[in-house]
Amino acid sequence: MRFHSRIEAGRALGQEMAAGEWVDPLVLALPRGGVPVAEHVARAIGAQLDVIISRKIGAPSNPEMAIGAVGPDGDLVLDQRLIRLLGVDREYIDKASCAQLEEIQRRLSAYRGTRPSPRVSGRDTILVDDGIATGYTVLAAARGLRRMRPSRLVVAAPVCPPDTFHRLQQEVDMAVSLAIPADFGAVGEFYEDFTQVQDAEVIKILARWWGGQS
Repeated sequence: MRFHSRIEAGRALGQEMAAGEWVDPLVLALPRGGVPVAEHVARAIGAQLDVIISRKIGAPSNPEMAIGAVGPDGDLVLDQRLIRLLGVDREYIDKASCAQLEEIQRRLSAYRGTRPSPRVSGRDTILVDDGIATGYTVLAAARGLRRMRPSRLVVAAPVCPPDTFHRLQQEVDMAVSLAIPADFGAVGEFYEDFTQVQDAEVIKILARWWGGQS
């Protein structure tokens, strides 16, 4: 399965999610790529739309290789096996996580300004991204959300590899993916247009929703 764009993927995912029943639903997008997808999921199920930010921690010699992630509350999810294999020390992890926490705060400030965070407690909360690879950033966000006591915690994405999907199923109440390909290489392979989403687009989408023009 391939999607033309994040908009098409969001509409398809929204159609899938609309078949369920949701209680006071809250859709939380992982910026930046997850926001255009989440917009259409929120519209399909009549949910409030907002963002949650977690950040990948890359390997010292290869920043694109995830050795873990840091959540918005500073909690870490780490691949201990890979860390041992690469010989990554704790000092590097601490410095990298601090840098990513600063980026989380920068983005939150840019996206929402002084707008308060949405209530999670007692709500069906759906965490949405444009695709999931290792799952560390999603997992870091999901664990932070779990501590906020949602009535139901769901992870949803257009595409996710089988091993990551099964791991997420053990962490949340429901995991949803339109495609779970065994030959998964990278999320971008499943999109014809995977142009990087810019901060300006995220801000525009959120402003439209928060302004009541969804």
